[in-house]
Amino acid sequence: MNKYIHYTKWFEQLSDLQKDLKELFNLFRNILLQTNGDVNEALNWMTTLNNRYQFTDDLGNFIDRLKKDGIIKEDGQVFLLTSKGNQTIRKSSFNEIFTNLQKKGFGNHNTPASGRGIERLPETRPFSFGDATDQIEPTRSISNAIKRSGIDDFVLQENDLEVFETEHRSTCATVLLIDISHSMVLYGEDRITPAKNVALALTEFIMQNYDKDSIHVVAFGDDATEIKVNDLPFLSVGPYHTNTKAALEMARQILNQKKHENKQIFMITDGKPSCIWEGLKLYKNPYGLDRKIVNQTLREAALCRKHKIEITTFMVARDPYLQGFVKQLAEINKGRAYFTGLKNLSEYVFVDFVRNRKKTIR
Repeated sequence: MNKYIHYTKWFEQLSDLQKDLKELFNLFRNILLQTNGDVNEALNWMTTLNNRYQFTDDLGNFIDRLKKDGIIKEDGQVFLLTSKGNQTIRKSSFNEIFTNLQKKGFGNHNTPASGRGIERLPETRPFSFGDATDQIEPTRSISNAIKRSGIDDFVLQENDLEVFETEHRSTCATVLLIDISHSMVLYGEDRITPAKNVALALTEFIMQNYDKDSIHVVAFGDDATEIKVNDLPFLSVGPYHTNTKAALEMARQILNQKKHENKQIFMITDGKPSCIWEGLKLYKNPYGLDRKIVNQTLREAALCRKHKIEITTFMVARDPYLQGFVKQLAEINKGRAYFTGLKNLSEYVFVDFVRNRKKTIR
């Protein structure tokens, strides 16, 4: 089939306009995440900032464009984020983060070995017990039978059968844990917004590229709660302690229901475990590392290991006395720990995700 390339006149002003719209949308997205999905508050912030810094003359047109494109909608006197807007936010986060990663190099998800899998290769091999019958290569199988018995006494036997080789592609079930304790916004540093941005990008990345994978998101403070992907922009920090044990336990329960080859937990946190549930009572101690809380948390990490679930912890704070606990958790689980800043959080999360998909946790 012939393909044609149509050239049109280059309009510099149109190119600049598209660039401005993209930059405005990225600003809108980041402010929206900081306002926990409150569209009105986000637009008010943009108006205030524009009045002060005059970064655009078309803010009104930009808002009209958001409405026209179905990203936001009016409900009485307020604007709301639509489902299309939610997906656009995820794609925007993904594009921004993934573009930066591509500059540094990024791998795919194929494993180097061939075996029983879902991607058919042109090569064949002898049939063995357990091979799927729909993978049988009929031409070579019949040819083998004719060579063995001749055309007049044709009999197809098991030894004649050949099957297509298949390229093995691993599947992975991931639970992303996000700390929403009060410390995620303390000390003049916003840690929850980058965490949400990475979560949005990772969920979009998995849904775009690995349709056989699964991704779940769990927020944890005093307790752990699974949230829908569409609720990520609205996730907010509360006056909570940090129940790491409950988060790991919920993630383990989710993953134990999965049949994927690889199972993993990614935990983004900045604090120490400071509470656990004892029946209906919340036992909490925000001062130092309480051995009762720490031991319960480490026990849960060991249980995850027993169920072949690897934990990767991304510590977005560098408190020296917490590093020992995080290293101990990683050692017990045979997982990994990264003491990373907010700027390179996305790089660690994405690269480690692809790395984990290529192996089977033993």
